[in-house]
Amino acid sequence: DIAGVKSGDRIAEIDGTSTENMPIDKAVQLIRGKVGEVVTLTVVREGASELRKIDIKRGVIDIPTIDTETRDGVFIISLYNFSAQSPNLFREALKKFIEYDGNYLVLDLRNNPGGFLEAAIDTASWFLPAGKIVVTEDLGGKDAPRVHRSKGYNIFTDKLKMVILVNEGSASASEILAGALAENGVAKLVGTQTFGKGSVQELIKITPDTSLKVTIARWLTPNGNSISKEGLTPDVEVKMDEKDVLEGIDTQLERALEIVKEQ
Repeated sequence: DIAGVKSGDRIAEIDGTSTENMPIDKAVQLIRGKVGEVVTLTVVREGASELRKIDIKRGVIDIPTIDTETRDGVFIISLYNFSAQSPNLFREALKKFIEYDGNYLVLDLRNNPGGFLEAAIDTASWFLPAGKIVVTEDLGGKDAPRVHRSKGYNIFTDKLKMVILVNEGSASASEILAGALAENGVAKLVGTQTFGKGSVQELIKITPDTSLKVTIARWLTPNGNSISKEGLTPDVEVKMDEKDVLEGIDTQLERALEIVKEQ
């Protein structure tokens, strides 16, 4: 975002090399490089008529796990990944929310690629009674499904009004958490269709130099919907407005702030 690349941009070229049919690991390899060197990305932006060339100086990226802020009487938690540290950090963020003494909460999971399953289950447990299904691991009929349930921290009453922001970058553990809270009636989903990363994969070694990645299970929401089929559909679809982005306005967040107060 600092360099000018926005969420939803599609990379058409990397230093003049077309990305058509290019594997993700190859694209990552081309984008990465020595700190201080410049890589030029040609991007396609939704709503824009022309390609954009953006020069990015390579650097060390420090990705935070969580941020909190308040806006117009609403407490906002932005969770960027589900790391080993995120359960403790999320608990501290909830303490701040409780101290804030409000009822409106927006959880921003946009562009959160996921991470540890246990971190997602722990986060969901703050909002769900013990035993409520968070996600089911469907093993394709070979074995009984593995059902992952809430630990039952469940510290909030029905006074809590909650919205979860999602987009096409919300994947895996983000979709598990968002699906669990939406289908259990805790939160409304606002934004755009999520990524659809709902499979469990295992790397099987074939030879000393080759391995095969095999899908061994799929994640199902509490209502039995497969996350990997098409991701999660938000209750209220809100796309980012190109003009607003250029002016520094977060269209999706602004709408989420309105919706959480309408509940």
